[in-house]
Amino acid sequence: MLNSSDVLIRNNVKSIGSGSKTLLLAHGFGCDQNMWRFLTPALIEHFTIVLFDYVGSGASDISQYDKQRYSRLEGYAEDIIEICDALQLSDAIFIGHSVSSIIGGIAATKKPSLFSKLIMVCPSPCFLNMPPDYFGGFEKEDLLELLNLMDKNYIGWANYLAPLVIGGTNSDEFVGELSGSFCSTDPVIAKNFAEATFLSDHRYLLKEIKQPSLIFQSSNDALAATSVGKFIASEISNSKLEIISADGHCLHMTHPEKIIDSIIEYAN
Repeated sequence: MLNSSDVLIRNNVKSIGSGSKTLLLAHGFGCDQNMWRFLTPALIEHFTIVLFDYVGSGASDISQYDKQRYSRLEGYAEDIIEICDALQLSDAIFIGHSVSSIIGGIAATKKPSLFSKLIMVCPSPCFLNMPPDYFGGFEKEDLLELLNLMDKNYIGWANYLAPLVIGGTNSDEFVGELSGSFCSTDPVIAKNFAEATFLSDHRYLLKEIKQPSLIFQSSNDALAATSVGKFIASEISNSKLEIISADGHCLHMTHPEKIIDSIIEYAN
């Protein structure tokens, strides 16, 4: 069992700002805490911000990587709980991008005292199509093929997925940054996280989330259609959905100005 300082080193935890309320920002698959840099300047005027990297991402301690633990999203949720415990956080506000919205939801249901509210940026509880009731966006065969490409041609996989995630009308610089972030992650770790992200089904979890939740969804997102956002909002009892007129799966990077005011208002 790691002590508090070991946990903070493991996940490269950083705290900035000095507001009375604390926001914990959790990056998505293939990313790191640096992806929040377009929101943090405005947020630190109001809140204390906690940033971290999942093990295997960014500047985390890769020696702490455990393939079995991180083969399920629950393993990443344990990291979040341990980070909160190390910082003695309670009633914080969780902001998660993409799969981290669900990881945060797992942590919030396991230990409800940690978070008073959840904010989800382009979330999806299941990327798989489950006809006739749910369409996550992908057939299982297509996702398996995409995962298979990670073994055959990792750089080719990164160069294929990055523009899909960023969105066609957004800056090539973001595509390059995300592709570079994918490529800087150990391929074995990335594939393990990808399988946990893209092949899991956490729809059942949504009804268990009791915290008020704000959901941002892009109007045009190749990874999570607006119908996914509407599904999440219908399942979480106390939720609010904002569909943002934008392309892509990374609103916090490509369109921070369209969500920052809502985040500040909701978190306050």
